[in-house]
Amino acid sequence: MIVVAYHLVHVGFGNMVVAERIVAIINPSSAPIKRLKEESRENGLLIDATQGRKTRAILVMDSRHVILSAIQPETISSRFEPQDGAEERDEKGPPLYPLRA
Repeated sequence: MIVVAYHLVHVGFGNMVVAERIVAIINPSSAPIKRLKEESRENGLLIDATQGRKTRAILVMDSRHVILSAIQPETISSRFEPQDGAEERDEKGPPLYPLRA
């Protein structure tokens, strides 16, 4: 059995993303990013996690999926950084999920 540890990042409304798979967190205001969003929608690679709210961040994943979030990019990126008490959590380690080979 192979054991893999995942670090999940909250992207809003109870939705979580595997941190190691995020390539970029982008502000959605520029024209090229709007085109990226539309191309992803056409190719079936768009995941809308905004719950109908305004898109404030776009996450590009290593699988070419594009995730829309209603949380600011700065807020999402700050969730990658260790916070107070992180040393205690590090001793226990992240949750482990067994994978079948």
